Amino acid sequence: MKNIKIVFALLASLILVACGSDSNDSDSSNGIAYYVESVQSEAPVWQVDWNYNHERPDWKEPTVTYENWTILMVQIEEELQPYVTKDDMMAAFVNDELRGLAPSPATNVSGKQTDKAKFIIKAGGNETGSETVNISLRYYCHKLKQIFTLSENMKLDADVSTGIDENYIPEFTKGSAKYPVVKTVTAESILRSVLLKSASGNTVAAFVGDECRGKVKLSETGSTPLVIFGRSAGESVSLKYFDSINGIIYVIPGIVKM
Repeated sequence: MKNIKIVFALLASLILVACGSDSNDSDSSNGIAYYVESVQSEAPVWQVDWNYNHERPDWKEPTVTYENWTILMVQIEEELQPYVTKDDMMAAFVNDELRGLAPSPATNVSGKQTDKAKFIIKAGGNETGSETVNISLRYYCHKLKQIFTLSENMKLDADVSTGIDENYIPEFTKGSAKYPVVKTVTAESILRSVLLKSASGNTVAAFVGDECRGKVKLSETGSTPLVIFGRSAGESVSLKYFDSINGIIYVIPGIVKM
């Protein structure tokens, strides 16, 4: 069986497939090819490198007394949870004015860090309770040396809380200073565009050169979003597809433009 796989891989590597894409997810054009990168039994370890070069911010607790306030319980998304430490911080800003600070992750009654890496912020303001305010959430990850930033429209009102009775999980990866350009494509659509058969559980990853820029496992829905992180607009992104049944890694070069 192994010899059959290798022969198949060699044949497949010579196939050029015209890209008659059925979606607008890629910037492919006729003549784009896919090829076989390797045949292997082990699944590849593809991972975005989130390390950056930010210094620890000098955020201080607000000293102003505000008329209104709200409580935010912010949960770190799964992608960044492995990097959370007690030295992380999170702050809420309105127009660059710091309105609330969590100097470290929340702790439970035993004093230990929560399993889900949550931060609790009391954000204050002089806006009326009915007024919606654009709040900039800034998360400093000490291990990654990076400040992630996202904006949300919220009400600063004691009767309104966020994340207390429901999960509030902002996608901080989409607010990365290292990867400021973000694009989402449908993985299965791109595979279809080069006549590759998709299967749930298989992995698709985006690459610029040797740098992984996003990965996803295909779902049973047949419409799996792949988030691609770019350093600048116009980057040419290749996709790698691991066929776990046959142990083959396919490469679709330059199929997406950031």
